[in-house]
Amino acid sequence: MGADTSGRGVIRRAVAGQRRDVVAGSLLGAAHQTGEALVPVLIGLIVDRAVVRPDGGALAAWLVVLAVVYAMLSYGFRFGARAGERAAEQAAHQLRLDVVRRVLAPHGGAEAGRPPGALVNVATEDARRVGALNMALTLGIAAVVGVVAGAVLLLRASVPLGLLVLIGAPVLMALGHYLARPLEHRSEAEQERAAHASGVAADLVAGVRVLKGLRAERAAVARYRTTSQASREANVRAARAAALQTGLMLTLTGAFIALVALVGGRLVLSGSIGLGALVSAVGLALFLPGPISVLAWVGAELARARASAARIADVLAAPGETTGGTAEPATPATGELRLHGLGHAGLDGIDLTVRPGEHLGIVVTDTADATTLLHCLARRCDPDRGRIELDGTPVTELAPAALRSALLVAEHDAQLFDGSLLDNVTAAAPAGADPRPAMDAAAVDEVAATLPGGTSGRIGERGSSLSGGQRQRVALARALAADRSVLVVHDPTTAVDAATEARIATGIRRARTGRTTVLVTSSPALLAATDRVVLIDGGTITAEAPHEDLVRDHPVYRTAVLT
Repeated sequence: MGADTSGRGVIRRAVAGQRRDVVAGSLLGAAHQTGEALVPVLIGLIVDRAVVRPDGGALAAWLVVLAVVYAMLSYGFRFGARAGERAAEQAAHQLRLDVVRRVLAPHGGAEAGRPPGALVNVATEDARRVGALNMALTLGIAAVVGVVAGAVLLLRASVPLGLLVLIGAPVLMALGHYLARPLEHRSEAEQERAAHASGVAADLVAGVRVLKGLRAERAAVARYRTTSQASREANVRAARAAALQTGLMLTLTGAFIALVALVGGRLVLSGSIGLGALVSAVGLALFLPGPISVLAWVGAELARARASAARIADVLAAPGETTGGTAEPATPATGELRLHGLGHAGLDGIDLTVRPGEHLGIVVTDTADATTLLHCLARRCDPDRGRIELDGTPVTELAPAALRSALLVAEHDAQLFDGSLLDNVTAAAPAGADPRPAMDAAAVDEVAATLPGGTSGRIGERGSSLSGGQRQRVALARALAADRSVLVVHDPTTAVDAATEARIATGIRRARTGRTTVLVTSSPALLAATDRVVLIDGGTITAEAPHEDLVRDHPVYRTAVLT
């Protein structure tokens, strides 16, 4: 990827993308902090000029000024916080989109070694933490202004007090940054454990039917309990580090304020400052813990954001399964597919031409070889030897997104998503296309009849409310509705009954008229509806003929499809 996908790059983009709101929020927050600092000064002035020497008119005038300052600080807090929150939410939203876009990228690879729950955790909690840095930055800048304003006002009242604050505040900030380092490491470990626990939970929920069928609930619960306990312990360690950092900072801040009060008291006793100045100094001393504690909180938020940014960066920078390719498919696409000397894993020297508009069946006696063939066609991997061409162009030269817009490989384990049946069918369909022909071809009308709401009925996460055969039909309808120039389908009817399978075989042929279709299957009903069948045995093509001829003349083929 061209953009900086390091942890720092993630934070930089999150902040830079919301620069306007961060600047606006910081300015308004600075106005709020300045107003907060002015309040004790104004009260001191009121004491000196309207209370020590009673003056009703002056008192009224100063009270009006005080009211204006209160209005200013209230406005600044209200709208500054709004701008900061907007910046945080917008940045988190953009990061979620970046993560999801990378996970769904045609060149793949981001999901390798990461369970779905872990990716969800990165796209939600980690994105939220990095986005929250915008709010922390907004409040932090305002807090710096508050500390500086308080110091300047203290300098006007007393140079020693002002210098004490100017020297002490940066020291406190440096200590806060140093104390936040353990929290950063603990926070990263916490997120890793939480992501792992989410992944285990997602896997267990997805396989709950299988677990119940095997009566393995106790083992599953034990596995999740162990993972959850590890996540809890990491969370406790992170909370302990955060509490320690917060407690130490509060202790240091309290000691600092006590020192300011002590110095101020000695100055009052020596007569260096008057009663009003004393009130102002005490008020400013009480005010300063606020912005200083905000700066400590900002340090903790930065530590958490760094840890989360590193996790997001790992996903964004994950190497793709395939690389290269910028060409576009031929226009108009004819749908000719050629394999020249294809060799990869168990496949060896596959030479095959699928003619435009042909309805081809492929029978592979080894399921591993079938998987390898499908992965090569989908460019989930590139072959060790030979090449694959689409309309005369090697697929390695085509941009991954462009390749998938022309060639669709619908694998046997294709997943459905939570939503309506119709949404699942039309997920990859061209805009405005009529999904009914695809649904009729895959016999999805029978599935819709069993759902409350018909095609608008929800099918649950991964189609959990459907049977295995119903899920296969919906997945097949989705592949047909995509209307690609070349469609490769792997075993789409293994869980349906014979009568429905025969209907689907005819339906696919009808729906794909004029379009190149490859069926990798051992279903006699589907193979009987093809123009010809290719048999791959031992990694090479050993026979090629219509289905009826192969059943009659080829023992290996007969065994593969009829037993």
